[in-house]
Amino acid sequence: MLQECVETVNSDLACDEKLSGSQIKRFLLLHKELDADDGELTRTRKVRRRIVAEKYDVLINALDDPKQTHCEIKAEMTFEDGRTGIVRADLQILEAERHETQIHTHAA
Repeated sequence: MLQECVETVNSDLACDEKLSGSQIKRFLLLHKELDADDGELTRTRKVRRRIVAEKYDVLINALDDPKQTHCEIKAEMTFEDGRTGIVRADLQILEAERHETQIHTHAA
């Protein structure tokens, strides 16, 4: 389902000459939701980009490496009751279909 959504967005972006270069090339589904208890979000649900970039740098680097098809991660999680634990996951990196720029011209 996520792959279909990414490819729909890429198709929409291809229709705009200025945005067509912004198409998604590769993506992965995180092993968990971003969470305020783990410092990844503010209490108002805004992403703390610096913290996410530091915490998930191994995933970000794997997305930039076209040879990587998966990436292993080990991360600490805080549960709702305050306990912490370690989660390990092997995440698959998926390729998204990209579309050629589709310039629409209107007849005068």
